[in-house]
Amino acid sequence: MKKLRTIYLAGGCFWGLEKFMENITGVVETRVGYANGNKEKPTYKEVCTGRTGFAETVKVVYDPGVISLEALLIAFYNVIDPTSVNRQGPDVGSQYRSGIYYTNSDDLPVIEHVTTMTFRRLGGRKPLATEIKPLRNFYDAEEYHQKYLDKNPGGYCHIPEWKMGYSQDRELRAS
Repeated sequence: MKKLRTIYLAGGCFWGLEKFMENITGVVETRVGYANGNKEKPTYKEVCTGRTGFAETVKVVYDPGVISLEALLIAFYNVIDPTSVNRQGPDVGSQYRSGIYYTNSDDLPVIEHVTTMTFRRLGGRKPLATEIKPLRNFYDAEEYHQKYLDKNPGGYCHIPEWKMGYSQDRELRAS
């Protein structure tokens, strides 16, 4: 087994994105939280004001021997609208922006490559709004947010149910 890697992904309400990511073979851990804001230990209520600068984010720990970063990012871009500014589905606000936050600069070429492929796949007519930045900070969300859709089957999710199955698609496997 290769050393585990971590990437932080923001794509609207973190409940659905966490569920989607945890279903991908090779993802060994997920945690929801708040990334790249300007306050120590924010609460959900504070983040929802839009004044803290945080994005609802999923920490994704994965085994690169099973799933590549490229495959994870392709899956991510397939369940969000990367052209939408501060919005995913019906969720509106800066905390719902899309973002890829990395802790290892070696990941940047892969992130940029997949982002360019996504832009081309979408026809290149509309700019992508997904921010790509180094992770400055990440705080776990309150415990009731962790594995929310497992605890609340049928709970709110902005990702359509038919897209949840994409996470098990063959094309995601590492070669």
